[in-house]
Amino acid sequence: MPSISARIPDEEADALDDVAELLGMDRSSVIRRALDEGLRELRVRAAVERYQSGDVSVNEAARLAGMSLGEWLEVARERNLTTQLTPEDLADDAAAARDL
Repeated sequence: MPSISARIPDEEADALDDVAELLGMDRSSVIRRALDEGLRELRVRAAVERYQSGDVSVNEAARLAGMSLGEWLEVARERNLTTQLTPEDLADDAAAARDL
């Protein structure tokens, strides 16, 4: 496993220690967990933005977010997403959903 280092402000180091104590974990475990959860949210956020702008289809948004189509549709429902997709894009998505 690769090792990385980063400098963080004292306030963030204190917050990191507080969370580690709260979760009963060591600092490294908290950092790995926060990084994993943060990266997942960043992927979803980027997929949401591209989907909302009409740059990607439902299937492509799910792929960008690192999710199954069903998981992505749940995210879309929870976030009340709308899209600017064309009828052809929607037909392609429907065809892909039927293939599942």
